[in-house]
Amino acid sequence: MNALYLVHEVIKKFVGEGSICIDATAGRGYDTAYLCSLAGKSGKTIAFDVQEEAINSTRKLLDERGLCAELVLGSHEHMADYADEETVDCIVFNLGYLPKGNHAIYTHFDSTKKAIEAGLKLLKRGGLMCVSIYYGGDSGYEEKDALLPYLKGLDDEKYQVIASFFYNWKKDPPIPVFIIKN
Repeated sequence: MNALYLVHEVIKKFVGEGSICIDATAGRGYDTAYLCSLAGKSGKTIAFDVQEEAINSTRKLLDERGLCAELVLGSHEHMADYADEETVDCIVFNLGYLPKGNHAIYTHFDSTKKAIEAGLKLLKRGGLMCVSIYYGGDSGYEEKDALLPYLKGLDDEKYQVIASFFYNWKKDPPIPVFIIKN
């Protein structure tokens, strides 16, 4: 098992035909494609990335698989401009840098926090937000160290926050965090 498998297993319990989903960090498009396949033709998926390379990679993967999503070249902190409050079933974040991309370009706590705050307003009651924190190497420690306490401090009357740790893995394993809106 790895973080991607765990996240996808949880997501499929929350997303089905007709769902509205957001991939806050499109990357290479794998989560976008997964969300599209679960939401089906009557659903909608919106994917964000600040890197044109990521948007192009995602578009190519979707085309190969015959899937469709709205792709936005821009920051995930503006997701509220693309969906209404309490309409979204699932929001997915993969923090860090673009796989096989420029490691000098990576997510930062300030914009991630704004995006999470916007996303929590967009989520339906019973909706899911997955925040996978990739850190280590040359980036991500500062974001992880700021993000975990922030998520722990979310109002427990409004949200359940479940952090998953691969405790015995070496070399900074990803930390999948699941937020369910009560």
